[in-house]
Amino acid sequence: MEGFWWGLLGSSSLIIGALLVLWRTPSRRVTGLIMAFGAGVLISAVAYDLVEDASQDASGWVLLAGLSAGALTFFGGDLLIDRYGGDDRKRSTGAQSQGTGGAIALGTVLDGIPESVVLGSTLVGGGGISVAVLAAVFVSNLPEAMAATVGLRQAGTSTVRLFVLWGSTTLVSAVAAGVGYAALGGAAPGVLAVVQAFAAGALLTMLIDTMIPEATEFGGPVTGLVTVLGFASAFGLSAIGG
Repeated sequence: MEGFWWGLLGSSSLIIGALLVLWRTPSRRVTGLIMAFGAGVLISAVAYDLVEDASQDASGWVLLAGLSAGALTFFGGDLLIDRYGGDDRKRSTGAQSQGTGGAIALGTVLDGIPESVVLGSTLVGGGGISVAVLAAVFVSNLPEAMAATVGLRQAGTSTVRLFVLWGSTTLVSAVAAGVGYAALGGAAPGVLAVVQAFAAGALLTMLIDTMIPEATEFGGPVTGLVTVLGFASAFGLSAIGG
């Protein structure tokens, strides 16, 4: 159950992000900059807490295969969901009105699962939770939920449906973290390294598809600087934790 509770904590920012928007809708620029910061945090976690760690227990070719498999798997699932109306699920412009509720919900769950599995896997080995990964999951989920909630509200989604969406996504993400911890508890280091590389490929594909476009479109000239700030913040947490 430990993985489940950490996963629940990491994904709880989805609900917090929705609550912030319902309390006071931020401007698109603020949403874009928060998205940029979250993207930087996630990139740092992928580089230093997934790929670098995985490189200690698997060869370069194995890691490349894992990265490629993760990227292609997410790309395939995302492409399928896009075709059924979930392509604008994280937009803050209200474009979700052109999609379907089921596809948007499935796409949102798809985006959150790799992060949660990684969160659960960091517990393997008895070293405790990775603070940097936990922070990356929490911080990156916050702007995603904020941007999507802004767009869903503009598309006419009711408050009840919003909380059903984010509540169910939070729960599924927590279960994914628990499953990741349970399934990998007795795994060999090489197997865990492949899983980390797979998740890294999926996460990088996800953030380029759903986070970076929103950040660059609305964040303005300082978007790059805010992204680097997010990267540096997560790197600092990783260095302290290491």
